[in-house]
Amino acid sequence: MSGQQTEQGLAVRALIRRCRRASAATLLQGEEARVAGPYASLVMVAADLDASPLLFLSTLAVHSRNLERDPRMALLLDGTEGLENPLAGERATLLGVCERTSCPRLRSRYLRYHPDAARYSDFADFHLCRLRLERAHLVAGFGRIAWVPAPAVLLSEAITRDLLRREEALLGELEREQTDNLQLLAAAAGATPGGWRPIGLDPEGLDLARGRERLRIPFPATVADPEQLRAALVDLVRGGRRRTAEDHSSRPQD
Repeated sequence: MSGQQTEQGLAVRALIRRCRRASAATLLQGEEARVAGPYASLVMVAADLDASPLLFLSTLAVHSRNLERDPRMALLLDGTEGLENPLAGERATLLGVCERTSCPRLRSRYLRYHPDAARYSDFADFHLCRLRLERAHLVAGFGRIAWVPAPAVLLSEAITRDLLRREEALLGELEREQTDNLQLLAAAAGATPGGWRPIGLDPEGLDLARGRERLRIPFPATVADPEQLRAALVDLVRGGRRRTAEDHSSRPQD
């Protein structure tokens, strides 16, 4: 894998982790297919530790009926919100196969990122799905366009294995023992501290939530196990305290 592909994969992965919603394209099937063609719908997205997209879909929806006959799906992730010229911003189309999963870990992770889904998570017609990514089309601005293979986007099992097994326990540990430090990290990231709690982690960062607000705390380097995670958090907290002290010392004194 070239250095350019690695960089492009990182950009796509960051979009997957950042975007909470996406436009899903499926191929019309059955009664709806009288006028054949693609069908686009709004879906809410979460990312697994390796960045595989997770979706919670109802079998009553048109896109689910389409997927029953042809599981291919494209997901458009739009990272251009708030830009004066959206066409100069980043977006990516993910292509792959949408597969149902009954994995309790993935269900728990999705609901932490989208707690509103808990209201209908036990309905018989709703199913958790995972997009088995095949490739992505990245548009990172004018002239910065590339097809990116799945291995460049997704983190390997060797990197995610240990954190995947311990994620919920580590999140519980952070919430019980590191609440003050999490508020410090939020403040260092430019957010108002208070009320932030951990909802997910992966080898590249920690995700915090406060109500409907979300905040990403990137790690200084990729971590692959709990010990590296704790060391990364110690470095982040030290840096946050240092910035807080510098900001305080730079304020005008009465």
